[in-house]
Amino acid sequence: MCLAIPVQVKEVLPDNMAKVTLDGVSKIISTALVDDVKPGDYLVLHVGYALAKIDPEEAERTLELLRQAALGDAA
Repeated sequence: MCLAIPVQVKEVLPDNMAKVTLDGVSKIISTALVDDVKPGDYLVLHVGYALAKIDPEEAERTLELLRQAALGDAA
């Protein structure tokens, strides 16, 4: 089973790379598979690669579900 999670772009870097954050944790990822990445965009991240853009509302819903699951509160 694979897990891809939404992350927010904080900075676009050279060579199809970007600095992203998730709950305060920063990571440098590849954006080679996604066009026109800008700071503030949400991306779906899997093993260091952005797979697609995702709208902010969907990203927040997904992140909230993941938080609930981590706490054991998912219904």
